Amino acid sequence: QVQLVESGGRLVQAGGSLRLSCAASGRTFNSYAMGWFRQAPGKEREFVAAISWGGGNTSSADSLKGRFTISRDNAKNTVYLQMNSLKPEDTAVYYCAAPITSPTDYVPEGEYDYDYWGQGTQVTVSS
Repeated sequence: QVQLVESGGRLVQAGGSLRLSCAASGRTFNSYAMGWFRQAPGKEREFVAAISWGGGNTSSADSLKGRFTISRDNAKNTVYLQMNSLKPEDTAVYYCAAPITSPTDYVPEGEYDYDYWGQGTQVTVSS
């Protein structure tokens, strides 16, 4: 079992930055990939970014490249999402997630590739 707790979401003005954190517990953190997803009101949950268990491989949604960056600190059992140049359309609940198994360099992008989910943290970007 893996427990995931997101934090860092808040109200921010357009053009601003936020760093979300996701603290993991319950299993050896450096043994599985991690991902971030988001869900805006009335929309389906969408992939944001993923990182391999060692941190050497990352993937992000094409529309977010250049603005959002995923990273992890295995010593702190935490994965981060740095979000810059925020736009009102980035408003959503942001979730972190982990799969049960993670081969080396695995960076899953599909929602159904993940087995454990946090409760989410709200990010609101005002115009």
